[in-house]
Amino acid sequence: MKIIKQMILVTLFLILVASIASAQGIPRATSPEEVGLSEERLQRISAWIQTDVDKKVVPGAVAMVLRKGKIAYYEAFGYQDREKNIPMTRDSIFRLASMTKPFTSLAIMMLAEEGKIQLPLPVSRYLPELKDLKVGVENKDPAIGKVELVLETPGREMTVHDLLRHTSGLTYGFLGKSMVKDRYNAVKINFDREQTNAELVTKLSQLPLQFHPGTAWDYSMSYDVLARIVEVISGVDFDTFVAERIVKPLKLTDTAFWVEGTERQARIAEPPIDPATGKRSPYIPDMTKRPKWISGGGGMVSTANDYVRFCLMFLNGGILDGVRLVSRKTIEHMTSNHVPPGYKYVQLQIGWPPPSLETGQGYGLGFGINCEPQRSPLPGSKGAYYWDSAYGNSFFVDPKEHLIAILMMQAPRQGLPYQYRMRHFVYQAIWD
Repeated sequence: MKIIKQMILVTLFLILVASIASAQGIPRATSPEEVGLSEERLQRISAWIQTDVDKKVVPGAVAMVLRKGKIAYYEAFGYQDREKNIPMTRDSIFRLASMTKPFTSLAIMMLAEEGKIQLPLPVSRYLPELKDLKVGVENKDPAIGKVELVLETPGREMTVHDLLRHTSGLTYGFLGKSMVKDRYNAVKINFDREQTNAELVTKLSQLPLQFHPGTAWDYSMSYDVLARIVEVISGVDFDTFVAERIVKPLKLTDTAFWVEGTERQARIAEPPIDPATGKRSPYIPDMTKRPKWISGGGGMVSTANDYVRFCLMFLNGGILDGVRLVSRKTIEHMTSNHVPPGYKYVQLQIGWPPPSLETGQGYGLGFGINCEPQRSPLPGSKGAYYWDSAYGNSFFVDPKEHLIAILMMQAPRQGLPYQYRMRHFVYQAIWD
């Protein structure tokens, strides 16, 4: 009798734990077919990634597909650390790089909803150091053929809106070649983990702009400037704001700007060692301690499960598990194209696709936007939004299909081809 009572208590406890986990997590479909996906066709993702793991094209990956609010596919492949023979797991932690940017744009929009930031205003309203920036224009003397960098007064100041849509005139020094980018690289502004956001803004105040604000879309350090605006307006460090206002309410248990604790640090996915040098890339940061530079453009870590919860909040119109971060109209605003016709588009060398009339792509406030699917070389619905990262991660959200797909890996050289193929493999599995 005593044993039976103990078994009943254990069963009730397990039911309670399962109930709590279900309430906090994302439900799983009984089968992919329940949410209109083909299980057989989804297995093409598995065959593709496992083959590349076996060929050592990539060390490993985690892939997730969610449709109609339920997980239809969630698998881990290969190695979290190939050299140490540590297998990849579904809860492996990845450096997000540029997939940090949607967190930053969300932080800005939360403050905008509270009336603390206004997107049309000049950035100098919040960061006075950036008041008198000049534009660097390369001028060639026809007589001697020498090229000089001439500084011009911009047609107007950059606005917060410009920062959000990458039309600020700022740039990245490591993407492409120009005399302005040479100055970025000379002060090591792109990869200096020892600078604070305040020090970064001071550096930028002493550098010329690549373009006149509001004339060109150029992927840039704009989101690092946005992170500093959040700090100035909120009065707290950017990582604190994100943790308290976004990560905690959404229950993103493994999302932060560094990885604390032995258990979590043991789950950090690592890129492969370069055979030519015998080392990992020096540009892959150590995430086991808090950095001085809390980068709004690329400093976070997360898991596939956490990131899909973040995306699900957007897909739900700003709410998840009864917690609303922003309004539905704010989400609509963020996921609409904000780059008008007539702007110059600078080719993005580490990701596809940049905003381009040719490919039907635009850019919102933290995302690429599929504006004209009939022009796109990749499948997708009008209004789908997405982004990727220099380390190989990518995601897309398709509101029309109630679809989210996440691919996490630390394989910088394979980012683009994997992004392309993941898009095809997910859409070909839709069968309803």
